[in-house]
Amino acid sequence: MTTTPQTIESESEFGCGVHALALAPASAGSAEVRDVFRRYAASVGALCAMVDGEPVGIVATSLAVGISFDPPMITFSIRKASTTWPKLRKASHIGVSVLAENQGAICRQISGPAAERFTGFGLHETAEGAVFLKDAMTWLLCTVTNEVDCGDHVIIVLELVEVGHDRDGAPLIYLDGKFYGVGESTSS
Repeated sequence: MTTTPQTIESESEFGCGVHALALAPASAGSAEVRDVFRRYAASVGALCAMVDGEPVGIVATSLAVGISFDPPMITFSIRKASTTWPKLRKASHIGVSVLAENQGAICRQISGPAAERFTGFGLHETAEGAVFLKDAMTWLLCTVTNEVDCGDHVIIVLELVEVGHDRDGAPLIYLDGKFYGVGESTSS
């Protein structure tokens, strides 16, 4: 079913006059939906663990921290087509490193070819096999508690076991395919 974008005229509550709001159909895979998703600023988390003696990791910009305080839980979503998640899912514990604003290059590296994901930067492995990136802003030791089917993704619910935070650190922000620190662009 094809529909035309809907335009809504409304008085701005900021006194700037009348603004037109154009809405387009939210069609699966459409350019409009992709643009909306890309325009949502998000922090970046690297989820890593040792599996069969090798570090395995993915990057998530869908990280939702603080979905439950009792027990403490977070979520992220992963494409069903991911070949890394089934490997990482085998780990009893997963380390979530919320990346700091100067870690854009590390984020791109972990998102790249599996053989090169962990070359050239510091890692910390816990006794449980979780892996953390040194110099991250926040570290969350987690276990998987639930997986919820959601369209072409799966929502993963993680329970926090231990937490740590660099109070002086600022987060890496992902927006429109670029990385930003708080206040300005850090890489493209």
